[in-house]
Formats: sequence, C-alpha cells, structure tokens
Amino acid sequence: MGRQLGIAARAVTSTHRNLTSSWTADVETMETAIGRFTAHGPLKNDCQVVFFEIAGDRQLHVNVTHQHQTVAVRGWSGPGKLSDGFVHNRRFGDTPPSQMIRHIRDMVFAART
Repeated sequence: MGRQLGIAARAVTSTHRNLTSSWTADVETMETAIGRFTAHGPLKNDCQVVFFEIAGDRQLHVNVTHQHQTVAVRGWSGPGKLSDGFVHNRRFGDTPPSQMIRHIRDMVFAART
C-alpha cells in the first residue's frame, strides 16, 4: 500500500509491508500523522517512509529515504546509499506511536548536508 502525502513541491510518500496485523493500527496512525507533517513547514528534501516487519522479529522497522543526503539523527542508523537516495533505518518495539511519530518527523525533516 502506498500514499502520496503532502501537496508541496517536495513530498513525503509512505508505504508499508506488514507480515502480521500486530502493527497495523500503529502504522495507520503514523501514516495519518506523516500526512500532516508538511502543515508544520515545507520539506527541503523529497523522502519516502517505509514501515515493514521481518519474519521472526517482533519489532517494527522504519526506513526513511531522502533524495539528498541528510545530517545524522540520533537513534537512526545510516545513511545507506541507494539508487534513489540515502536511507536511514530505525527499529521500534514497545515505543508508543506518539514517540515513534516524533522520531520519524525528526528524520523526515533532517537537514541536508
């Protein structure tokens, strides 16, 4: 599933690849919140947020890929270089959705290097 989030020249897209239903409600909440990110200020860098699970791992994995390289954000690993940009990853376990949203927002709005 994918969503185009934001209406400005720079956009945030979101997709998810859940293996189970355990994260479904949280991911839907976070995708809704991500859709509101651009109301707080314009993006400086197109980015894609991907939520996914890995078999045998109960954590929610989140990749944030920016078109251009960004500064490091505490708690996120990366960047990894991809053909379509630079990816950072973070895993969440028992973190409340409101905190996950804050961490994702910090990465989405990370300054370009």
